[in-house]
Amino acid sequence: MAETPTTRRPLGAVFALSVLICGAIGLWGVLAPDALAGAANALTGFALTTLDWVFLMLCTSFVVLGAALALGPYGSIKLGADDDEPEFSTVSWIAMLFAGGMGAGLLFWGPAEPIYHFTDPPGLEGGTPEAARLAMVLTNLHWGLHAWSIYAVCALVIAYFIFRRNAPGLISTPIRYAFRGRLVGPVATAADTLGVVAVILGLAGSLAMGTLQVRAGLGEVAGVPQADWVSIVIVCVLAVCFFTSASTGLGQGIKVLSNINMAIAVAIMLFVLFVGPTRFILETFTTTLGDYLNNLPAMSFRLYPFEGLTDWTAGWTLTYLIWWLAWGPFVGVFIARISRGRTIREFMLGVVLIPSLFSMLWFATFGGAGFFVELQGSGGLADLVFDDVAKALFALFDYFPLAQVLSAAALLLIFVFLVTSADSGTFVVSMMTGKGTLDPSIGLKLTWALIILAITIGTLLSGSVEVAKTLAVSGAIPFSLVLLLQIAAFLRTLRDEEGPAATARQVQP
Repeated sequence: MAETPTTRRPLGAVFALSVLICGAIGLWGVLAPDALAGAANALTGFALTTLDWVFLMLCTSFVVLGAALALGPYGSIKLGADDDEPEFSTVSWIAMLFAGGMGAGLLFWGPAEPIYHFTDPPGLEGGTPEAARLAMVLTNLHWGLHAWSIYAVCALVIAYFIFRRNAPGLISTPIRYAFRGRLVGPVATAADTLGVVAVILGLAGSLAMGTLQVRAGLGEVAGVPQADWVSIVIVCVLAVCFFTSASTGLGQGIKVLSNINMAIAVAIMLFVLFVGPTRFILETFTTTLGDYLNNLPAMSFRLYPFEGLTDWTAGWTLTYLIWWLAWGPFVGVFIARISRGRTIREFMLGVVLIPSLFSMLWFATFGGAGFFVELQGSGGLADLVFDDVAKALFALFDYFPLAQVLSAAALLLIFVFLVTSADSGTFVVSMMTGKGTLDPSIGLKLTWALIILAITIGTLLSGSVEVAKTLAVSGAIPFSLVLLLQIAAFLRTLRDEEGPAATARQVQP
């Protein structure tokens, strides 16, 4: 019997190494959170200050590559057999993209980031109309085409090999499929292990930030104390919920929660849009969309060396871009799993353009409402944001009628977004350490749920949003080398599409 891509897979080493590394990090975080924070800061500080130009050019290249794949001759290739149809409806597909990708982040930073840049923009005086325009351009740069192009390319590479080549859903699959030699096995094992570590660290950092926001919201709505024990209780409840969701399967748990997420998110956004300064918000969206597209080429390569503001770029733009790289293997494998039957062109448009436009409208709505308060209203929102960024969304709601209802709805939305992110993250890590199976076992999911819980608690005990951000991006720094190998393997294999080599190659054991 001929060897298939799913046989003779030495993945016991990947599981063992991943559990050992991630378990050690989780134990370190619980026993010595300050030491873990210091190590994460040292690693990311080196990358952001020494290799800033490398990461900025790498992330910008994802935008270029994504556009070329969507508009080029390979756009009509289907992710699967030529007669495969999509497993999920377009609406559910888009909802799941947001739930797994950045739903909780949009809520956390919706009003906060535009206000941050408006108050302290790089190279400009803060609090001015010019600062407001730059603030929206920077926010869109961080959450727009770059972010979703990174996700899309990471997902496309995996989806192509899973569904077009019938290969396992693993980070190493492109490497094993396209390359030959004695080093392929060890490199592939390292790639799978780094992918798992990047996913776990990125997910734990994001869950920690979301938990801090839930705690802040509970303080605003119900007067809950802002103590560490409250954060730990929230994480434990979160763990129970996302494991319950994970045990129901992809088509039920994540799909249902994602549709609920999108319905609540759109309802809150529309309330702020039409009850708030509607005309101002829509003018903000239109103006800043044009500013973003006009400035995108220059901003995609700008590090501010002449102004002496490279530290600002490291702390904001590069941190975000590397953050998306950290989530690349997680969101990439998850998006790949839900995208069977779509063409490359349809995939790129759905994963990049639609979410990017929605993200821009989201920030224009919440950021525009915040600008209106500062420029034409009573002011004071910026001070509240700088006092505690986790309370930014709830502070904005205080300027609207039905503030308590909005805050309660936002709390529910944040929590459900966290559940779906943790659910999909656990699902992906279980795939990656379970021989690439598309339906990992419940026991494997539970193992990773407990490890994610430990690292998240360790991050929370540090008590800092900045530490959570740092931990979230630290795993992406070594994993970026794996991404380059994946893309090279994908382009090499795509070149053989429709040729005899397309069916001759198999994953090397």
